[in-house]
Amino acid sequence: MAERGLHGSPSQGLVMGTWGFFIGFAGVALYGPAAHTFQLSMHLSPLLVGLLVAAPQLTGSLLRIPFGAWVDKAGGRLPMLVLFGVSIVGMWGLVFILVTVTHVTAALYPVILLFGFMSGCGVASFSVGIPQVSYWFPKNRQGTALGIYGGVGNLAPGLFTLLLPFAIKALGLAGSYLAWLAFLLIGTGIYGWLARDAYYFQLRARDVAAEEARAIAGSHGQELFPRDSVWGALIMAADETRTWGLTFLYFVSFGGFLALTVWFPTYWINLYHLSPVRAGMLGGLGFSLLAAVTRVGGGPLAEKFGGEVMALLAFAIVLVGAALLTFVMAFQVNVAGELAIGLGMGLGNAAVFKMVPKYVPHAVGGASGIVGGLGALGGFVIPPTLGLFASALGAQGYSGGFFVYVVLAVAAMLVAIGFIRTRNRAAAA
Repeated sequence: MAERGLHGSPSQGLVMGTWGFFIGFAGVALYGPAAHTFQLSMHLSPLLVGLLVAAPQLTGSLLRIPFGAWVDKAGGRLPMLVLFGVSIVGMWGLVFILVTVTHVTAALYPVILLFGFMSGCGVASFSVGIPQVSYWFPKNRQGTALGIYGGVGNLAPGLFTLLLPFAIKALGLAGSYLAWLAFLLIGTGIYGWLARDAYYFQLRARDVAAEEARAIAGSHGQELFPRDSVWGALIMAADETRTWGLTFLYFVSFGGFLALTVWFPTYWINLYHLSPVRAGMLGGLGFSLLAAVTRVGGGPLAEKFGGEVMALLAFAIVLVGAALLTFVMAFQVNVAGELAIGLGMGLGNAAVFKMVPKYVPHAVGGASGIVGGLGALGGFVIPPTLGLFASALGAQGYSGGFFVYVVLAVAAMLVAIGFIRTRNRAAAA
């Protein structure tokens, strides 16, 4: 649309927002599939391996809240490009070390960890892309648009977990990350070339007054506009107890998804001595991709049966999977446990975000930022915790560490039951 200098369309906004999320969210798998190679080269303890694979999740989680809020001021394109810029610098630094250093030793661990933090900035693209896509679509098409956005973007960690071991085998560690850097550069270029903010933000960038920009953008079909006080919505959401219950549920489901996406390859290699390629296939297909696909189908189920009931069912499935991984050491049984956890976490991710507007209706945006940002911190906290078990118990600790998920799943089920009781009391009243 060139009228009044406005460009882009809802379909273009969806495709580019999803593309940005996809290339940024792939950073979740930055070190997971290569962890065994780094572990052998630097002689790392399981705890340090857990910290390394979790590094991208720390920045990717903490930056979600401020960058999501920034979208309401500047649109999504600029915040997304800034995240990609820092990620490119981090990836370039990693490639530079791998290309120039003959043997990566433990002395380089802090630097590689730092570049992991930087490369993980792209993981925060999730909170930028959601409002970027939302502002393009009317209210009655939000569910479909965001379902496509979340479903396709969430495939990235699983695909990269699956592909990176093949790349390392064919190209070596340095060649694999050089190829990833090229993908990130090309992907950023495509996004920068084709991505457009919704009409309101295009008008505001040309210094059109807010009210006039709303009127013009509204005449071209835009229905959603940013709130006047983004930080006010965050404060209101933080003051609501139920926000923190939802945050804990998301910590277990989505934080768990991030954590196990990077941990399962290490688990399969160290406990069952699988090759990195086979371990990557199990982690990518058996867990990450399964959870991503299940999340798409979990949305309609949560709408039909209620997010509270689906959350209880989801964490019950996680509990079963965690018990199989913790208490039974048999390859086929542990594969079944991985599949169960992937299924449960996918359903849980869908259920939690269906509950946010229901329980925090007066500050949905703020609650989404807190739940999404702090909940994702599970991806950083949990892998080092699993590594502690392995450090303390040896190879058996890779199995025993999943007791963490037994505890978390039981606690999440209790929180879900609390939400069911709240719903029932409201219905009775």
